[in-house]
Amino acid sequence: MLVDKVAIITGASRGIGRAVACALAKQGSRVVVSARDAERLTSLVSEIEDMGGQAHAVVGDVSKSADADRLIDEAMGAFGAVDILINNAGVTRDGLTVRMKDEDWDVVLDTNLKGAFYCIRAALKQMSKSKSGRIINISSVVGEMGNAGQANYCASKAGLLGLTKSVAREMARRNITVNAITPGFIVTEMTDEMSDKAKQVMLSQIPLGKLGTVDDVAHSILFLASDEAGYITGQVLGVNGGMYM
Repeated sequence: MLVDKVAIITGASRGIGRAVACALAKQGSRVVVSARDAERLTSLVSEIEDMGGQAHAVVGDVSKSADADRLIDEAMGAFGAVDILINNAGVTRDGLTVRMKDEDWDVVLDTNLKGAFYCIRAALKQMSKSKSGRIINISSVVGEMGNAGQANYCASKAGLLGLTKSVAREMARRNITVNAITPGFIVTEMTDEMSDKAKQVMLSQIPLGKLGTVDDVAHSILFLASDEAGYITGQVLGVNGGMYM
């Protein structure tokens, strides 16, 4: 049951994060949505409230520890608990390794990996008190298999898997589960802009022969956040159409 659970979703202004926030709200969860885009967050809160849900927006940058701490504090202030944390915030700065600039490496690792760590550390202070919680980290299939031109992104997403397993071992005694999801090629604003040829190349790598949707990812998160997944921790769930097995 997810009714009245308090769920925090980072990177919630668009794509997977937005879909997850709406899916949790439809299940009766009270959602705290965070991103750097205030306008999109305001729109999301209105959408959730229009369908009868409860939502609170926190504008911030999770790569800054103070913003991550404030996110948890505001969730506690708005709804009095932190039951579920979805670390979804992520950025890309693609380029070949030999040409990659220091700042392109740093900004990706800071947001995708360090940001998740900051949010986990802050959330655990509350979850440990209640001796319960669900943490779900959104990694990527390329964190498992690598991808040319994305050394920084792949490293950050692979790092999330190690972070997931380590925190899962640390917090199991507190009844806090920590798992990761590795989406494959998902239909988003980015894929909509790709040429038909590029899409066909992507599809050729997917045994199921189709791209995934944000709802495919959201449904997986709903399961891992639920009571039914209470005996699952430290695991990596691939949502990739068979692209990586």
